Amino acid sequence: MKQNSRVVILGGNSFVASSLINLLKKNKINFLPIFKKNVDLTNTSSIQKLSKVLRKNDILVFISAIAPVKNFKMLIQNLDMCKNVFSVLKKKKIDYLLYVCSDAVYSDSIKPITEQSETKPENLHGFMHLMREDILKLLNMKLCIVRPTLVYGSNDTHNGYGPNQFIRLAQSKKDLSLFGKGEERRDHIHVNDVGIAIYFLISKKYTGTVNLVTGSVNSFFKIAKKIKDIYKVKLSYLKRKGPMPHNGYRAFDNALLKKILPNKTNFTDVLQWLESKEKYKKK
Repeated sequence: MKQNSRVVILGGNSFVASSLINLLKKNKINFLPIFKKNVDLTNTSSIQKLSKVLRKNDILVFISAIAPVKNFKMLIQNLDMCKNVFSVLKKKKIDYLLYVCSDAVYSDSIKPITEQSETKPENLHGFMHLMREDILKLLNMKLCIVRPTLVYGSNDTHNGYGPNQFIRLAQSKKDLSLFGKGEERRDHIHVNDVGIAIYFLISKKYTGTVNLVTGSVNSFFKIAKKIKDIYKVKLSYLKRKGPMPHNGYRAFDNALLKKILPNKTNFTDVLQWLESKEKYKKK
């Protein structure tokens, strides 16, 4: 990054932003987190506020979203956010933009998903992110789109079904519940690996689309059982009310990510990460 560069983060208090901010601090990079209380991107007043903040040499990291999108009201709110950011960047030229999207834009596939895989979202959340991508591409500027899969780690704000939720329940001495038999196999990426990837991409001003994935899958059962054994809680099973998400399998090929990240051949394995938490707990 140039000495006069500054990283501006939309969604400065988000889970992903926390990891990126730690790296920016460590490497003494000038940055500015933008919070909703100061600039509410759902409101048109944000256009003028953000225009005053941004500078020509800024790197903008767009993480902010109301997620996951569960209804049309949330869909419209997220598109309004993007529309307001677009309005600013159409007039206020900056150096580079990185948009944090989601793997939800991809169609289900029995083969590992790559950056070239079909993008036909199965839900409103994926549809929202794909629309945002298309809108931002109209800016014709240096743009990188990252599509992380399920992100886990300490201090997660979403508390979604998976490692984060299971650990919180177990730490509160509450039993864990799995849908079906927990047989769904998914790719889980640690928040620190996401932060490292984003930091490198903005440092090199990489343009294009990159999946932030580990390239391996684990079942929810394996993850929940590991947590159950660590915290000595019970594990129960819930009858599904609908079809299994993604037909129970959603794997990714991370060849591109490994190619563009220097000296990064291994990513944090969720089961090994849980093992480290067990060691910490025993101290």
